[in-house]
Amino acid sequence: MGDNDDLDRTTLLALTEILSPEEGVVCSNVLPTPMKGIGDTMLFRILGHLRIQEEVEVRSPTRRAILTAMLLRSGHPIGMTELAELLWDDPPLSASANIRSHFTGLRRDLDRALPGLSHRIKTCRGAQSGYRIEVGPEEVDLPVFVRASRQGRTCWARGEVESAIAVLEDALALWRGPFGQDLPMTRWFDAHATGLRNGWLDTYEDLFTVLLSAGRTEMLSYRIETIIAEAPYRQRLWELLAAVYCVQGDSAGALNVLKRCRAVLVEDLGLDVPPSIEAIRGAALAWDGDEALRLVVRAA
Repeated sequence: MGDNDDLDRTTLLALTEILSPEEGVVCSNVLPTPMKGIGDTMLFRILGHLRIQEEVEVRSPTRRAILTAMLLRSGHPIGMTELAELLWDDPPLSASANIRSHFTGLRRDLDRALPGLSHRIKTCRGAQSGYRIEVGPEEVDLPVFVRASRQGRTCWARGEVESAIAVLEDALALWRGPFGQDLPMTRWFDAHATGLRNGWLDTYEDLFTVLLSAGRTEMLSYRIETIIAEAPYRQRLWELLAAVYCVQGDSAGALNVLKRCRAVLVEDLGLDVPPSIEAIRGAALAWDGDEALRLVVRAA
């Protein structure tokens, strides 16, 4: 296992902790706007610049980091030593005193956003000493995103295509920018940023697959291109883009996409062309859009 595997495990653990294990997934009654009214209960947004109550910012970078860390570990205390290690790769001798001072300021920030909100921060003593914040699963955008992503995949697996598209679109709309862009890039936060970015890309790939399977290809190639610009080494995105051109009967366009993909994988990374890319190339050469569609749906 490499370092990236450890990063993903760290993030998956955090995501598991902030979701209630008893929550199920229901698709059959999903409305076209399944998260309507979500802003009424959303207190904290961390998918992008950290915000409280939609618009209120936490000005101190250290306080932003402390609040984000508690939200990622919602319901679980973070000890002083762990806080110091996630805030600084090499914690200063004054770390504990600095953290206590920042908690005082953070409580003021929370009350400025919403009177009484500081009471959500709890000081834990005993075997699990440290700090934690009390929030519900609908009050933070990250658990809402994770749950909606799961729900979208489940809806699609059940053949409820329109519901799947609506849920996945709403899940992605929660992102207002990259996670962690206003946080210190310590090892701990970098691990979460890497894993959450992968989750964001996975959800886009799911959405593109469902849209393609539903024949909703208008502007789809453009949407996929914009995500490829963000993540050019995601092989799945190239496959989906080539499949879109094949389904639209544009084999030349599909072959051009695969040529670009080969340049990225072979020339930039020194990798062999994977069999799945060659399979889609064969479908493009045969002008077989149905086969290209089967290939990308089967791989989902």
